[in-house]
Amino acid sequence: MTKIFIINGGQKFGHSGGRFNETISNKTLNFFKNNTAFEIKTTNINDDYNPVSEVEKFVWADVIIYHTPIWWFQLPHGFKKYIDVVFTEGHAKGIYKSDGRSAENPTINYGTGGMLHGKKYMLTTSWNAPKEAFTLPGEFFNQHSVDEGPLFGFHRMNAFTGMKPLQSIHFHDIEKNANVENDLKLYQNHLAQLFLN
Repeated sequence: MTKIFIINGGQKFGHSGGRFNETISNKTLNFFKNNTAFEIKTTNINDDYNPVSEVEKFVWADVIIYHTPIWWFQLPHGFKKYIDVVFTEGHAKGIYKSDGRSAENPTINYGTGGMLHGKKYMLTTSWNAPKEAFTLPGEFFNQHSVDEGPLFGFHRMNAFTGMKPLQSIHFHDIEKNANVENDLKLYQNHLAQLFLN
């Protein structure tokens, strides 16, 4: 049985009600609930959480699924705080033991002290930016993808823990031209390809 830990990082703040990420998180939960080959745990960063229990979920899981909007080209502050608090709690308790270097040779092996080896993670993000802002010459992101551009640091964070990435999926133009029905179909297919094939 594959153990899935779903994190809803969609924050309720300002004009954002976190509805799209709530929808995607529920879609994820229902996808795995409908298949007996999976066991599921969840966290919503808007709810109270116990850092020790959250570390235990990371250690328990085979796959961590992160759902987050992108605010000002970064994680929302509530989700960033969750990671800061939980990963710090996880030092020598299952997330990482060190930065991987030794006193004998401090210039090499940085980022190899993770304790989550053998685990995988998947990322979904939602953007006001249209997809073309990443793909067209002369547009804002200079043809850097989400994963290799704004979210590069997020992926290195997960590598630091020892986890390997599954293919991300990103939802664009959510503020002005959302097509949630189509996005949910694309996402259902994405999950099926990754977890049922």
